[in-house]
Amino acid sequence: MIVYDKLWKLLESKNLSTYWLREKCGIDSKTVRRLKANDNMETKTLDKLCSALDCSLSDIAEYVKE
Repeated sequence: MIVYDKLWKLLESKNLSTYWLREKCGIDSKTVRRLKANDNMETKTLDKLCSALDCSLSDIAEYVKE
């Protein structure tokens, strides 16, 4: 299972909010809810996140064996 716990920690460390994600990344509130629920994400969404946060995929997501 892919989890996005690192994303929330990174946002907190940069003092950024989900509002910032929606405005800066163009990610809608439905997608933010899906990220919080660790649902499947399109690679273009992950690309937007990494670009806006200037990070790599491993900085926002990780695989956790179920």
